[in-house]
Amino acid sequence: MSKPIAAIIGRPNVGKSTLFNKLAGQRIAIVDDTPGVTRDRIYTEVEWNGRTILITDTGGIEPKTDNEILQHMRKQAEIAIDMADVIVFMVDSRSGLTADDIQIGRMLQKAKKPVIVAVNKIDTVGNLPFEYYEFYELGFPDDPIPLSSLSGTGTGDLLDAILEKCPADDGVVEEDDSIKVAVIGKPNAGKSSIVNKIIGQKRMIVSDIPGTTRDAVDAYVENEYGKYTFIDTAGIRRQSKISDNIERFSVLRAKAAVDRADVCLIMIDASEGITEQDEKIAGIAHEAGKASIIVINKWDKVEKDNKTVNEFTEDIYTALSYMTYAPIIFVSALTGQRLNKLFEHINYVYGQATFRATTGMLNDLLTDATTRVQPPSDKGRRLKIYYMTQTAIQPTTFVIFCNSVKLFHFSYQRYIENRLRETFGFRGVPIKIIIRERGE
Repeated sequence: MSKPIAAIIGRPNVGKSTLFNKLAGQRIAIVDDTPGVTRDRIYTEVEWNGRTILITDTGGIEPKTDNEILQHMRKQAEIAIDMADVIVFMVDSRSGLTADDIQIGRMLQKAKKPVIVAVNKIDTVGNLPFEYYEFYELGFPDDPIPLSSLSGTGTGDLLDAILEKCPADDGVVEEDDSIKVAVIGKPNAGKSSIVNKIIGQKRMIVSDIPGTTRDAVDAYVENEYGKYTFIDTAGIRRQSKISDNIERFSVLRAKAAVDRADVCLIMIDASEGITEQDEKIAGIAHEAGKASIIVINKWDKVEKDNKTVNEFTEDIYTALSYMTYAPIIFVSALTGQRLNKLFEHINYVYGQATFRATTGMLNDLLTDATTRVQPPSDKGRRLKIYYMTQTAIQPTTFVIFCNSVKLFHFSYQRYIENRLRETFGFRGVPIKIIIRERGE
């Protein structure tokens, strides 16, 4: 199931970013005593009791203000509330209950989302301060959680409460045998048009205005090729280009969609060619270890000769040098050109992503590979590779045991990866190789 999202909401300077950094384990959010320092939404993944939660930090809410930046921050926080599964309403015990807290509380009650009141800046142990009990007046059903975002006291109770409020993960796998396909790319690359063409109905709003699709939208398709769930996502822009705060949260949803997917379709606009932003978007799927297909859309708009496809392919693989394993397909959402071939590609890379090689097969490959190219040596000591085994699929992961991790040079790892691809294919699939010394 997708990762639940918890948004930290509250007025300025109650310690939201300090809590966010404490949960993240690193200084991600800017922390300052000046109200309104956090203007952009940022998020981090937090592992707790075997589950992963996406924690979202937001700028402080000023219920009534004429300041343009503070109005912008309020709008951004409202979007965070809309997208969250759980809301952490943060208040300040030192200030006590304020009129702004009451107004924000009313806004959250209208949102009809689970709300956890977190009373911050309780830095002493023992009896709770009188001000803590004021926050029962906010009218939320559960007891407020006392915590110190500075020291981390109470954060475990907060994470427990978030998981209790999150969509239940009962360990039961839903009987859904469809292949999950995330459609990702820059705004206006034709993602929604492709999905609409595939499902045969105008499920997503399609417009020339970048960013029309605000959220990830699922569409189930069953045809002669199989069963598929397409996850259409908002276009991902460069951070500096995201002026519309709605798109900031769309990036969060798009990354969450990649996590849910079995296969990622990386949409590139043929009329623009490969861009730096395309490289970054492709990197999201690559780093997540997802099977991927590079889809060149709007191919009908390109003037072509007998060299165009080869030149375009070369440009893409030069820019995406880390993803030469991903197949490329040229399509048109407008005309439907090669969309049937797209299903064949999806089935193929999904099969590659779920393939498991036996340890016997892998060690035969290893014997042949080390015979052809001797392992490297340093100062008279040679690398010895004992055996290799596949430990996981999605992402495809191998563990190789040897006598010295230091001797296992990156270039020799790349050689072994190339041999794996030559032998088993793994087309469209990133390969992860873990090197271990025997005895680890």
